[in-house]
Amino acid sequence: MVQISLNYFLQKNTRLSLDRLSKIFSKILPIYWAFLTYMLLKPGEENREYFFMFNGFDKVLHLSIFAMLSFCFIAAFPKIKFSYFFQIILIYAFLTEILQEEMHWGRSMETLDVVADVIGCLLGYYIYKVLVKRFFSSDHSL
Repeated sequence: MVQISLNYFLQKNTRLSLDRLSKIFSKILPIYWAFLTYMLLKPGEENREYFFMFNGFDKVLHLSIFAMLSFCFIAAFPKIKFSYFFQIILIYAFLTEILQEEMHWGRSMETLDVVADVIGCLLGYYIYKVLVKRFFSSDHSL
């Protein structure tokens, strides 16, 4: 009886923690998404070289920002179906690349950017699922 009560308490506590996490990320997501949209669509600047830049740096940047976007998205909406989640992020990735080309502000559409965006999307989703399983799993052993 004590074991059943403890398991119930831990499951309820886990659900409350995930709900709180979801509320936090539902506030972070629109701010990050708006900032990301601005950064992806703002006029291109002269390509300055910095000491930390290397060939393909922009692809690593795309992967990173989309991993963060997808992590925030799935954390804000943890019950969304994967197919819907993936479609939303994929449409956003394609839309930003198309708009970069059409706006003629010094940016261009690149297929490898979309590939990096998709990989980042999947990486952010995977990281979220691993962290939830690791830290919020209801399978607690005594």
